[in-house]
Amino acid sequence: MLAGGSVLGLVCLMFFSPLPAGPPKAMISAVEIVHEYPHDVDAYCQGLIFHKGGLIETTGLEGESTVRHVELATGKVLKKIDLDERLFGEGATLHDGKLYQVTWKTGEGFVYNLETLELEKTFRYKGEGWGLASDGKHLILSDGTSTLRFLDPKTFKVVKRLEVRNQNRPVAKLNELEYVDGEIYANIWYDEDIVRISPTTGKVLGKINLSRLVANSGRANGDCVLNGIAWDAKDRRLFVTGKLWPKLYEIKVVPRP
Repeated sequence: MLAGGSVLGLVCLMFFSPLPAGPPKAMISAVEIVHEYPHDVDAYCQGLIFHKGGLIETTGLEGESTVRHVELATGKVLKKIDLDERLFGEGATLHDGKLYQVTWKTGEGFVYNLETLELEKTFRYKGEGWGLASDGKHLILSDGTSTLRFLDPKTFKVVKRLEVRNQNRPVAKLNELEYVDGEIYANIWYDEDIVRISPTTGKVLGKINLSRLVANSGRANGDCVLNGIAWDAKDRRLFVTGKLWPKLYEIKVVPRP
């Protein structure tokens, strides 16, 4: 039988010993607006890409889906193609000198000539298509769930699945994607944060809060959500916009203390 002092010490240990630490919270960063540019208020942005000083933007909605070259400074559409009226255009990415795009529910994807936007190839995939990015080796596809699929760009077969988790909880509604400095940046549908994702573990490394931009977006309704991320790797510039937003923003990420 334990002596009185030993019993007291055991009780103190039970009540005051620190609990095991849980997964650390993802660091939340704010942004500074570097520059504002005009954005077509009729563009239901689904994908955004920086290319040769300008932008490539894909837009959605049946009967209104387009792929377009856009002048950065003015927002002017320089070249545009329309998708078939039955299709709801979604995200796009550049890979090996070609432009790849997915659609929402039909499982149809397209490969375009980067400069002329001429259709060169079609491909198929299972499930929905939301966002698309490239890590230089694979196409990375989001489908509105918490799982990203890595596709072989030649066969379009799934070579890897990656569940995205924050503090061991799955992060659903992953939308538009961009590959930035070895990380995957993702919009989350109806969320005001961009999440930074490890492409090897699926762990959320941090969040970029864009509530300030959302509040100033002048969006007309609840569907005009934050969506669209473009990265200028050469000059290290990050651009964001939203569906039907009147502006596109160049931003600087500022970690919070």
